[in-house]
Amino acid sequence: MKISAEERSRLEALDAVLQSEGVREHVRRVIKRVRAELARKEQAVMTWEPILLRDFGRALPPGICSAWVFALRAGVDTGAERHPNSHQRMMTFDGSGDMQTGGPGQWQSNLLVSDPGASLEGRWISIPPNVWHRPVVAKDADWVVVSFHTVPAEDLK
Repeated sequence: MKISAEERSRLEALDAVLQSEGVREHVRRVIKRVRAELARKEQAVMTWEPILLRDFGRALPPGICSAWVFALRAGVDTGAERHPNSHQRMMTFDGSGDMQTGGPGQWQSNLLVSDPGASLEGRWISIPPNVWHRPVVAKDADWVVVSFHTVPAEDLK
């Protein structure tokens, strides 16, 4: 998906926060828990846990109201969803996958990797409100992502 200069700036700010070693260490602890839960729940296609915004330790860009870590099982298509009330920004933290956008009959691939040397667009995706999306996970490993939303966790639809 093509992104505006303003949106690129937001993603760069989020990326900088996630590059902080203290934040990365906290996220790694959350990842350990969601991966353990995915391993325990053999039939689950994904597990997740919200992260308190204060745990990011520095100012997030305006409008960020919730954050999550998701572990998605290798080789699955978790199904299509959309958030009519939130703009989602998602970064690949570990593994890789294809966050397809568009909708049935018009899916567009957005291949994302966790390589820190990859471009911003190669690691991040920005999904505006009401845009259909579906994660399709590579077959060789689980995909771990950090997702930010513009509504509080309890209001996410």
